[in-house]
Amino acid sequence: MKKQSKILWRLFRPHTLTASFIPVLLGTILAWRSLAIIHWGLFLAMLVACVLIQAATNMFNEYYDFKRGLDNEKSVGIAGVLTRDGIKASTVLNYAWGCLVIAALLGLYICLYSSWWLIPIGFLGMIAGYLYSGGPVPIAYTPFGELFAGGFMGSGIILISYFIQTGSVTWQVFLVSIPSLILIGAILTSNNIRDRLGDEQNGRKTLAVLLGHTRAVYFLAGMFAVAYIWTVMLVLARILPLSSLVALLSIPYAYKAVSSYRHKSTPIEMMPGMKAVAQTNTFYGLLLAIGLLF
Repeated sequence: MKKQSKILWRLFRPHTLTASFIPVLLGTILAWRSLAIIHWGLFLAMLVACVLIQAATNMFNEYYDFKRGLDNEKSVGIAGVLTRDGIKASTVLNYAWGCLVIAALLGLYICLYSSWWLIPIGFLGMIAGYLYSGGPVPIAYTPFGELFAGGFMGSGIILISYFIQTGSVTWQVFLVSIPSLILIGAILTSNNIRDRLGDEQNGRKTLAVLLGHTRAVYFLAGMFAVAYIWTVMLVLARILPLSSLVALLSIPYAYKAVSSYRHKSTPIEMMPGMKAVAQTNTFYGLLLAIGLLF
């Protein structure tokens, strides 16, 4: 039982879960700045539901990569749960559906205290999580993975988190969500750079495959640059307070991430780069949250 709990925790990919936690936090803090009050039940329900949907997406990805032969005993990352730890593929699939069921129940609670119009939006988010790696043409096999991941998990979660607290959304909130959209997309880009050779051999057409290693690393650097420049522009436009510039203190993590991919050729060599990209998103979001609170 203890071993299975550890394996389940690995399937959640805890190092990536800030991709759902940070947008919920930012959307809620933006709502607090508008109302000076927070419905904590909605905040917690939204937080747990988003984490569970992300975890389910990770598990679907694990399951379908294994079924399609992309993962084997030599794969780097979480793939060892199926290829080395002996967990059945059907078990991973059941975990994924279980996460979605719990998320759906939390969604009903959120709708009860906000708006029932969120049901189709939540359902669409779950379908997108499944279609990322499932279905006849998985999103993960196309150049649009970053856009879908960033759009749903970055901008989408921030806007919904803001809406359930305030009952409305604004263009300003959408503009503030753009750096999160980019940084969450960067997490996926970093993963695709690491897996580029294997993805290319298996017929995937990710951005990293289309661009090649060097240009994909430049693209990753460009994503970071746009996210930080956008933040500065939001401050200059007085959409964000001056204290939001504290988020720029996360730039060293972005620099480390890009540096970790240069002149690297094997997946294991690029693992530190993936970690640094996730840290960039985490620390940017936390620092921006602190700046917004003050």
